[in-house]
Amino acid sequence: GRYFTTSNLLGLLPSTTMDDLLARSEPVKMCAPMVRYSKLPFRMLVRQYDCDVAFTPMIIADSFVHSAKARDNEFTTCEVDRPLVVQFAAKTAEELSTAAQLVSPYCDAVDLNCGCPQRWAIKECYGCYMLNQPELVADMVRQTKCNANLPVTIKIRVSEDMRKTVDLVQRAERAGVEWITVHGRTVKQRAEPVDYDAIKTVVDSVSIPVFANGDITQLSHVDDVCSRTGARGVMAARGILSNPAMFAGYSQTPLDCIQTWVDIALSTGLSFSTFHHHLMYMLEKTHSKAGKLC
Repeated sequence: GRYFTTSNLLGLLPSTTMDDLLARSEPVKMCAPMVRYSKLPFRMLVRQYDCDVAFTPMIIADSFVHSAKARDNEFTTCEVDRPLVVQFAAKTAEELSTAAQLVSPYCDAVDLNCGCPQRWAIKECYGCYMLNQPELVADMVRQTKCNANLPVTIKIRVSEDMRKTVDLVQRAERAGVEWITVHGRTVKQRAEPVDYDAIKTVVDSVSIPVFANGDITQLSHVDDVCSRTGARGVMAARGILSNPAMFAGYSQTPLDCIQTWVDIALSTGLSFSTFHHHLMYMLEKTHSKAGKLC
């Protein structure tokens, strides 16, 4: 993929390491992997507003390994884009391990997506399909960690039968997974309330860090959710998409954040389409639907 080395891009400073973050007492705040949206320009933006760790969008490992075009399109970073977790969808240990080796110089960990609920992903044996393959997940974690010499994490949804979830995370822990992010909904759930008790069950089942995902839309949710679940931190998706300054305590996107987004777009050559899509999300709390059509 393309690798920018402009360490002073927009005045950003080199970040702390993941170990530094985990050594602190404060909850770790993460930007979720979001298809089309959590690419480098947006990661650069949220890092300026107290986001500690950012994920790439989910990348199909097989395509990434076999296609230079896919690598160029799907993975772009820069020296200050750290800590960075590259998330892959993979169905074999070889796929994940090989993809991880390609990105290992440029990231802090790779994540195996075990939580994508979309039908096409499950049909292709990606995402939530992995929730029913605990032995395979453990083997993928074990081989990738060994071959890529890189921390490996997993992001999951909970199962209706929590015994299956506990078995999965405990097998992954024994295989050497670094941490686990738990979306507190099942495969079938979308807008239903997040099951914080299920996240707490995962926390209580392992000794590694667990991060809570689901309906994190303002800074106050961070401490609330961590207190309720025992999670080591949180991951935000839609909340941070609509308010990239959320983790800095803003209730809606501030004007300086929008100006910074303009600066980043101009500095990185971001397409107008992507710039505009993000901008509409940022302004959704302050603009009417009629205004969005203009």
